[in-house]
Amino acid sequence: MNETTDVKEVVQQQYGAAAERVAQGGASACCGGGSAASPERWDPITSNLYDQAQAADVPATAMLASLGCGNPTALAELKAGETVLDLGSGGGIDVLLSAKRVGPTGTAYGLDMTDPMLALAQENKRKSGLTNVHFLKGEIEHIPLPANSVDVVISNCVINLSADKDRVLREAFRVLKPGGRFAVSDVVVRGDVPEAMRRSMELWIGCVAGALGDADYIAKLRAAGFEDASIEITRVYTAEDAAEFLSGQGAELRQLAREVDGRFASGFVRGRKPVVAMQTADTVAQEVTSVAAGKGCGPRCC
Repeated sequence: MNETTDVKEVVQQQYGAAAERVAQGGASACCGGGSAASPERWDPITSNLYDQAQAADVPATAMLASLGCGNPTALAELKAGETVLDLGSGGGIDVLLSAKRVGPTGTAYGLDMTDPMLALAQENKRKSGLTNVHFLKGEIEHIPLPANSVDVVISNCVINLSADKDRVLREAFRVLKPGGRFAVSDVVVRGDVPEAMRRSMELWIGCVAGALGDADYIAKLRAAGFEDASIEITRVYTAEDAAEFLSGQGAELRQLAREVDGRFASGFVRGRKPVVAMQTADTVAQEVTSVAAGKGCGPRCC
C-alpha cells in the first residue's frame, strides 16, 4: 500500500468515527489520535475558533463536528452572490456559515469523501433550513466540479492531511474562476520537525504530521499558478499545548512535543487565480499560424 492510499484510508476511518460520535451525542477533536473528546476538553487547535453569534447560526452538531484549525469564513471576505467551495467540509459548519454570507443568490458547496460526515452534514443542512447548500462526495485531489465555476475555495485544516498537496492546489486553481480566491485555514510548520513526528500516522489525523513548511506552502501555491500567495499566522502552538493533546500517545511522542515548541502554527493561507491566465504554447502557435495565413493580427503581434 502506498503512502497516499494509506493516509487516505486512515483519514476516512478516523473522521468517520468522529462523525459517528457526534451523531450519537458526543464531541470530537482534531488532535489526540482520534480518541473521544469531551466538549470541555481544551484542544489547542480546534478550540475557540467561532464566536457566539456564529455558533448560534448553525446546528449544534455542526459545531461539535468542527475539526478545523481556523475560521476561513471570517477571513475570506465572502460577498453576496458568490459561489464557495469548502474542501473537506466535514459536518458542514463552514459551508453553512458561507451559505449565510453569500445569501440566497449565492451557492455554497461542501466536498467530503467520508460517508458518515456527509450524512451528518446533510442532517445539519436540513436543520439549518438553507436551500443554497450542496454537499458532494469526492476527494479534494479530484474535485467533481467544472473548471472556472467557483469564486472562492475555502478549507479548514484538511489540505495538510492530503498526501498529494500539489494535486489539491492544482485542482483548486482549476475550479476557480479567473480572479477567484483561495482562502484556507491550515496548519503550517516553521522550521525543522523531527522525522519521527512526520512518520506518525496518528499525527496525520492529529493535524500535525502532514503540515507543510510555510515557505513550501507558498512555493506550491505559486507552482499551481496562484498569485499574491501569503500566509497569515493566526495561532502558534506551544510545547505545553502539544503535551496536552499528545498525552495518550506515549513517552516518545511526548518528548517530541518538547522538541517542536512553537514550530507548528495555524495560518490563513491566501492566493488568487490571475484574471488573465498565461497563454499556452498551443494558443501562441495558433496565433502565429493565423497571422502567417493572412487571417489577421493576433494579440501578441499588434
